[in-house]
Amino acid sequence: MRNSLIVALFAGLVSSQAMAVDWQALPKTAPAPADNPTTAAKVELGKMLYMDPRLSSTGTVSCNSCHNVMEGGDDSRNVSMGVNGQTGGRSAPTVWNAAFYSVQFWDGRANLLEDQAKGPITNPIEMGMKDHDQAMDVIKSIPGYKAPFEKAFGKGSMNIVNAAKAIAAFERTLITPNSPYDRFVKGNKKAMSKQQQKGMKKFAELGCVACHSGAAFNGPKNKIGTGFFAKFPTFADNAYVGKYKLTDDKGRESVTGKKADANMFRVPTLRNITDTAPYFHNGSVATLDEAVRVMAKTQLNKDLSKQDVSDVVAFLGALTGEYPEITMPRLPASKGSTVIAE
Repeated sequence: MRNSLIVALFAGLVSSQAMAVDWQALPKTAPAPADNPTTAAKVELGKMLYMDPRLSSTGTVSCNSCHNVMEGGDDSRNVSMGVNGQTGGRSAPTVWNAAFYSVQFWDGRANLLEDQAKGPITNPIEMGMKDHDQAMDVIKSIPGYKAPFEKAFGKGSMNIVNAAKAIAAFERTLITPNSPYDRFVKGNKKAMSKQQQKGMKKFAELGCVACHSGAAFNGPKNKIGTGFFAKFPTFADNAYVGKYKLTDDKGRESVTGKKADANMFRVPTLRNITDTAPYFHNGSVATLDEAVRVMAKTQLNKDLSKQDVSDVVAFLGALTGEYPEITMPRLPASKGSTVIAE
């Protein structure tokens, strides 16, 4: 039933409601769970840990290596490179506005940013630590980390749970509001160009809003842990599927083991999409205009004209917001000894 509903929506049956879309501006702050309210001390500690490659087994890979906040929040690669030059099978999603997802990772295997932050550290391809104890042993061996942990969480707080909470707190500050689109929906009708407005209308009429809705253009605000997923590709009888190997990755099925979840993926945000090429879960499409054509055919079974593609791309450009200024942290030194195992 779920998949048939998705197909119906993707097929454009929502087009009659196109102009009744609930266009929402992006909030300037992100919600935080009750057990991890955002504080300045947590954010500062989280930024340090996010930038520190010593959380990896080789001392070469940090969170920022694959999710570069000095740029689009990704790494501009089709698939990311981890320790010892290893590469995974999926493209790194942007960390900007990730706080507005109800699940994390392409396959939704983590509920909260706190859960997500722990995963790459012990992934053998990504950061390569044997376990979280090994990672925290490294952090504990660096004298300068004790004070920031105590400031954020109190004495005796140097553990993986608090490290993940700090990283998540930092990530919840990575919000990009006040895009031309945001200003437009708030009443400034000159904030978007005529072509962007035309593209906005076409985006709705085509049925793109069936999945890319809400303030972050990643679907409705589902309860944390349920997520919002869509089958990709929905329509597989076209040349794009083979050309870009869109069905090779089984998506959520790899987590649940359920055939019904084959090729189901968390719907990604379209915010700042002009800054996050290449596109899709496998990073197989290099340009935004091609990504729009692929989505139209594989999800809506529609072939777009050059003008339609140009208009939709123009609208997507209006979703790039204002990046907050981020200063690089001074990381505490290892004080005369290496933290990397020989």
